[in-house]
Amino acid sequence: MAATVGRICGARLLKNYGLVGPQVCQLSTNAQGWTKSRKLLLSTLGVIGGGAGALLFALEQSVDASGTEAHPYPQPWSHNGWFQSLDHASVRRGYEVYKQVCKACHSLQYVAFRNLVNVTHTEAEAKAEAAEVMIKDGPDEEGNYFERPGKLSDYFPSPYPNENAARAANNGAYPPDLSLIVLGRKGGEDYIFSLLTGYTDPPAGVALREGQNYNPYFPGGAIAMAQVLFDEAAEYSDGTPATASQLTKDVSTFLRWCSEPELDDRRLMTIKAIGIFSTLAAIVYYYKRHKWSSLKSRKLAYKPVSKK
Repeated sequence: MAATVGRICGARLLKNYGLVGPQVCQLSTNAQGWTKSRKLLLSTLGVIGGGAGALLFALEQSVDASGTEAHPYPQPWSHNGWFQSLDHASVRRGYEVYKQVCKACHSLQYVAFRNLVNVTHTEAEAKAEAAEVMIKDGPDEEGNYFERPGKLSDYFPSPYPNENAARAANNGAYPPDLSLIVLGRKGGEDYIFSLLTGYTDPPAGVALREGQNYNPYFPGGAIAMAQVLFDEAAEYSDGTPATASQLTKDVSTFLRWCSEPELDDRRLMTIKAIGIFSTLAAIVYYYKRHKWSSLKSRKLAYKPVSKK
């Protein structure tokens, strides 16, 4: 097509349409028509852009290497990969670990009980879980606040009424909300797993204040939260052995689900989109070959008319 337009422009068959010829010729991406200064400018911009990207990558790596904290080791999670889903049995066990251990200090203010339905619990089980907690509601007709059993529409309540109460109960440290903790920490669930299993004695020369613990995966090493996951620290309803590593793995998977409840749906949509677009691409390619086959295989023959 481009060659045909070029022959038409070169034959000056469009000379009566002054706007058409120049516009078609200016749309060409052929580098042969570029000036030397333009080539030099584009080459310089490309080198500068590539150098800037490499510099940023090198700076990030050097900053990570210069940190005092240890780097979490990547774990073989079952949900790694574009087409892998979360282990919902592990998510349910992780919820049980949160309920029995983590709930005493950490909140899940962006997760509602209805989010558990058809993920870790049935609707009846989720309603029973919600009914176990008391939710502050109101005001009533007399202007008083009251407590009522939880409903599916309620979010997980915070263990403390406010931040000051949380700090007072934890030696001045504020337990973070765990709803988005996996997305909010570099390393994701690998960081959570390494942090919960990485408690050790402080090395020589490291002084800790009263109430602090040493964890090489925490920035600075000094962390107010003590190690809470040990063997048999929680009890699983399905009878899975509650070892420390199993508890940590399950609660890390649960927190990954809390950060991205739509993860499975998004990956399922990816599989569907790949299938649909692959089929459409095959149809479009066949249609293009069918339409253009007659144009690309034709032969133009000029038969001069003999003069008599």
